[in-house]
Amino acid sequence: MTQESPLKMWTPQEVQARWQAEPDLLLLDVRTEPEWNAYHIPGATLLPMQVITTRLNELDPHRETIVLCEHGVRSMRVARFLVEQARFENVGNMLGGMSEWEGPVEQG
Repeated sequence: MTQESPLKMWTPQEVQARWQAEPDLLLLDVRTEPEWNAYHIPGATLLPMQVITTRLNELDPHRETIVLCEHGVRSMRVARFLVEQARFENVGNMLGGMSEWEGPVEQG
C-alpha cells in the first residue's frame, strides 16, 4: 500500500481558482527580489529560496501553502523541503511557475 504524498501539484489555472476562492491560501513566491519587483501575484508573499531555512519561522506549517517561482523548478525544491524536512502538512507547487501565470500581476 502506497502512502499519498502530502505535496500537491497545481497548474497556474488551478492556483488562480483556489486563490480566488480561499482567502487564507498562502502563495509563497520564492524568486529573487528583482524578479518579484518585475511582477508578482497581488497578495503573494516573497520569501526567496536562499533564505527559506533561516526564515522558516515566518511560515505556518499548518496553513495551506502553494509555492511558486518563475518556471516551477526552485518552487519544487522548496516545496519538497517544506514537506520532507520541515514537516509542513499542506504544500503545493505551481507547475510552470510565473511564466505560465495568466492571472493578475502587479509590479514593485
